[in-house]
Amino acid sequence: MVPGLITGFLLVLFVGACIWIWRPGTKPAMDAAALMPLEDDKEELA
Repeated sequence: MVPGLITGFLLVLFVGACIWIWRPGTKPAMDAAALMPLEDDKEELA
């Protein structure tokens, strides 16, 4: 019974995360996060 509850909880968590990620309101934040690795560092390395 406990493994089934854990599986159900993880499924609900996964579906909730998918819904949160694909909301139109999160697009600007996701686009900014996607570009972070491509930005130059602001600090000069000594």
